[in-house]
Amino acid sequence: MEEICATNALRLLQAADEIRARLSGEFSAVHGLSVNEYFLLLHLDKASLNRLSRVELAKRMHVSASTVTRMVAPMEKLGLVARQTAERDARIAYVTMTDAGRTKLGEARATFAKQAGYVFQDRWDQDALEQLSGLLNRLVASSPANLS
Repeated sequence: MEEICATNALRLLQAADEIRARLSGEFSAVHGLSVNEYFLLLHLDKASLNRLSRVELAKRMHVSASTVTRMVAPMEKLGLVARQTAERDARIAYVTMTDAGRTKLGEARATFAKQAGYVFQDRWDQDALEQLSGLLNRLVASSPANLS
């Protein structure tokens, strides 16, 4: 049982790397975003009031808070996100998505969908895709980082 679990985990990581590599070039060239910046915008889009603290973003993205800080700075300069302090505690800062960020996310979603189609189109029929979707959902369903 352990061997098949390790094999499947390895395959999932390899598949994620393949998809990330496909997206990286097009996201950068077309949208001026990295894949991680796209994920950051997705997390903000899913969040209540389209905002999360840097610490919560770090948890959901499985990176350090300092990584989030480094990611947010250029996005803030581009107007995709903004910094907002909590009304009750100025020590708490939120990252919020701006209208420009929402627009950029919509454009990048179209690219993501197109690339995802290329990944699956020649290997999977609809039934297999639905079965895979159900299985993958079981892996992430209870995670606060679930973007589906």
